[in-house]
Amino acid sequence: MEPVWRVGDVRAAEAGLMATLPPGTLMQRAAAGLARRCALLLEDRGGVYAAQVLLLVGAGDNGGDTLYAGARLARRGAAVSALLLTPGRAHAEGLAALRAAGGRLVDRPPAVVDLVLDGIVGIGGTGGLRETADQLAASLVRHCGRDGDRATVVAVDVPSGVAVDTGHVPLTASGRPSAVRADVTVAFGALKPALVVGPAAELAGHVELVDIGLRPWLRGSPALRVTEWSDVVEWWPRLGASSEKYARGVVGVATGSATYPGAAVLSVGGALAGPTGMVRYAGGARAEVLHQHPSVIATGRVADAGRVQAWICGSGLGTGDDSAAELRAVLSAPVPVVLDADALTLLVDGKLADRLRDRDAPIVVTPHDREYARLCGETPGADRVSAALRLAAWMNAVVLLKGDRTIIGTPDGRAYVNPTGTPVLATGGTGDVLAGLLGSLLAAGLPADRAAAAAAYLHGLAGREAARSGPVTAPDVATALRPVLARLP
Repeated sequence: MEPVWRVGDVRAAEAGLMATLPPGTLMQRAAAGLARRCALLLEDRGGVYAAQVLLLVGAGDNGGDTLYAGARLARRGAAVSALLLTPGRAHAEGLAALRAAGGRLVDRPPAVVDLVLDGIVGIGGTGGLRETADQLAASLVRHCGRDGDRATVVAVDVPSGVAVDTGHVPLTASGRPSAVRADVTVAFGALKPALVVGPAAELAGHVELVDIGLRPWLRGSPALRVTEWSDVVEWWPRLGASSEKYARGVVGVATGSATYPGAAVLSVGGALAGPTGMVRYAGGARAEVLHQHPSVIATGRVADAGRVQAWICGSGLGTGDDSAAELRAVLSAPVPVVLDADALTLLVDGKLADRLRDRDAPIVVTPHDREYARLCGETPGADRVSAALRLAAWMNAVVLLKGDRTIIGTPDGRAYVNPTGTPVLATGGTGDVLAGLLGSLLAAGLPADRAAAAAAYLHGLAGREAARSGPVTAPDVATALRPVLARLP
């Protein structure tokens, strides 16, 4: 997993490292990595020589990184122009380097621009862009290069204007993000939360991490971690010569009803795609489940289902007395449980609080934002990581807070973010598939946090796989899980 660090931790690490280096070394490392990435982008647009490069330069070290990178590009033959937003506070040495390399200062953007470096505000910025910078950011979409295509925007460390520690993006009065929208962000030394969570992550575009020697100096715990394919491969249960269906784990599915049979079919489909050896279904959609999935063992009630290693409960269950009784039966079982949809609604009035407190086995809850608000009495707000961690601590459960960048929070304060999310998953029933896969991973023996992180990651890949064939429905996602999982070694 790739660690993600808060601004305070990055600042402390930079100070420790700089104390061991000659003055300016760290900035030169950052500028070299930035210039290299820019040069590669320009190669795709006709080459570095004679390329039109615009630097948007603010005060401080972020502006210095930008100026030094511009100087390197100018020495390779690019026509580099710098627009200083705070001329009296520009990085003096970086400005001198740019001028010595042939760069020039301008009062307005040139008519032709191939590449823009956003060095307006670095990790110390707060509260969105100031008026002049905001107008510049909004105007970037109008600039075109020698080839007639829109200028490529590269953010220096983070897109200017975003809240670095939360990923929040302030909006203008017209509802437009008050921040730069980048095609590529070149991050120095460590990922920051705004590059991977919240609406800021979308503005960051493709993120490239440049090693400047910072990692050994980062201390304490990261703000969160990004799940990677290698993590899922490492965690995935392996079959052996002695494997059999019961040893692989049995997952129970208490979802759906006569009114909502599709929820049962979809959650069972997600569970069957996972690593367990058997699925037991308990609920009012037995006929539909068996028609779609004849390998499932189906009963009408949780009490009659038999032994399982994990339960999934909630999707399409309903919220009446009979549904509450089924949820109580699930919570009484001494095995991990996934609570989704209607199960979360049944928790809101607090009548099942004693069942939650008395459990020793793990609980995973999977709310979207509206369900989170019903559980907590408030929306997740600007800081989705902190919101997930608050609910995890309050419920003593692993929280999978669904969204484009799904957050997994644990009761002991660890957080993960899923990088594979896609808007195509914003359609009815895809959460049922996710819950089924998650329950299968729990039944196979994965710890709750890893099961949640792996399920979200693979579910996102399945959404992308399904989108290759056109508009996506939940059954498409369930079907696409199989080719995705086939890639696991």
